Amino acid sequence: MPQFELVRAKAQMFKKTEEYYNSIRTNIQFSGRDLRVLALTSVQPGEGKSTTSVNVAVSFANAGFRTLLIDADTRNSVLSGTFKANERYQGLTSFLSGNAELSDVIGDTSVPNLMIIPSGQVPPNPTSLLQSQNFQRMIETIRGLYDYVIIDTPPVGLVIDAAIIAHNADASLLVTEAGAIKRRFIQKAVEQLEQSGTQFLGVILNKVDQTVDNYGNYGDYGSYGKQNKEKKSKKAKKSKSKIKK
Repeated sequence: MPQFELVRAKAQMFKKTEEYYNSIRTNIQFSGRDLRVLALTSVQPGEGKSTTSVNVAVSFANAGFRTLLIDADTRNSVLSGTFKANERYQGLTSFLSGNAELSDVIGDTSVPNLMIIPSGQVPPNPTSLLQSQNFQRMIETIRGLYDYVIIDTPPVGLVIDAAIIAHNADASLLVTEAGAIKRRFIQKAVEQLEQSGTQFLGVILNKVDQTVDNYGNYGDYGSYGKQNKEKKSKKAKKSKSKIKK
């Protein structure tokens, strides 16, 4: 089994934002005990969905839950720069195409309680692979092995993959950057996720500068996840995320 190490810069980022991701995790847990397989997506690339997926998974793992992170953004994975492997490895696409067993593509990480399925090589037919029985079988198998499964999916505004994955998950979340995407595109993405037949939990709003009244300026990735009750606080924060309907 390959070993994946969370790179130092990413680990340090989580340490600085741990409180906020723990808040997001708690909101997810309060949404229902049966919501254990979660699909995270965004409208466009670069909104922070992969960073959010990793840090939410780390939060669950740190809380003592056996957690699996699946990199299902096979077209344009960015998680390969987040975890470094100690040897050559196969990924999700190898399993879905029938070239590897599920046990061959699950790797351990340097984070206790956290395991990962990397995306693997870019396939010629990613959508077809996600629609295969192998994908459905994988989801059913891992339900019995892990407390929580976090799936980083491609942007729903670009391809249909996220809706397919959400259909097989228990719930979905949309990550969006404040002020970067027009409201109508966010609403369309929400509708796509709701039409998948899976419970839609809400939106994680990234990079919100609480020191301004509008969304004209954003903070960096330094602070995520203030919830509604904390929004009322008079303390200014550089940025935040929140789950909201």
